[in-house]
Amino acid sequence: MDLCSLLPAKFRRRRPRVALLRLDGTIGMARPGARALSDAALAPRIERAFRKGAFDAVALVINSPGGSPVQSSLIAARIRRLADENHVPVHAFVEDVAASGGYWLACAADDIWTDATSIVGSIGVISAGFGLDGFIERHGIARRVHTAGQSKSFLDPFRPEKPEDVARLEILLADMHVSFTDWVTARRGARLKRDDLFTGEFWTGRQALDTGLIDGIAHAVPKLKELYGEKVKIVPFVQRRSLLSRFGAQLGAEAASGLAQTVEERALWSRYGL
Repeated sequence: MDLCSLLPAKFRRRRPRVALLRLDGTIGMARPGARALSDAALAPRIERAFRKGAFDAVALVINSPGGSPVQSSLIAARIRRLADENHVPVHAFVEDVAASGGYWLACAADDIWTDATSIVGSIGVISAGFGLDGFIERHGIARRVHTAGQSKSFLDPFRPEKPEDVARLEILLADMHVSFTDWVTARRGARLKRDDLFTGEFWTGRQALDTGLIDGIAHAVPKLKELYGEKVKIVPFVQRRSLLSRFGAQLGAEAASGLAQTVEERALWSRYGL
């Protein structure tokens, strides 16, 4: 018989517990039947992982090529706020990629660990779309748009691109880039070893270690055992998928509206060879 089991709970030595949150996929608001990382979708899991007194630490396992700067900022801010309020250390572990918004999320942690071949960085902001004005002209399709306000049809993909729209977009992207670089600088501080890390370039884990973007080469379970002991209990918080997404079901207009987003998601992943 284990004599410790007879003791009152407050006298027992508790095994260290670490909550493991998977942040897997592109970042943005999900279309119906699909998954994406958004603050609204992740909030319940994040709040449970940081529940006061429940866990000794939180581990983020990240595999994301990025996406929405806004959702990246909201998710990272929620993680950081709860970590500070509850005095819980946070560790980030990168799998294939933590690039752009994925790296934004990683910086919410107190330290960042990757595989030697992981891709990290890409500290920049991008806007991509399609120009369909030539297509509809060839097919005799007329685009009819009526607005109040000269900028209301900003970057309409069915009209020729306007230089003034491009100039305005560049200003917006530059401002988002400042927010991104400020966040990375605030979180990584003196650990950053170079001044040219904010160009959108990305590195392997081994290369990133030399730049100060990460803290070391390590995988989640061995590193957590090193930090919290061999008996650490790792509790995964799994994202539940809807019934539709389990069967890959999208109906009618939902399937059509999701096509462009699917192409953009594929382009994000393929940029990093994935």
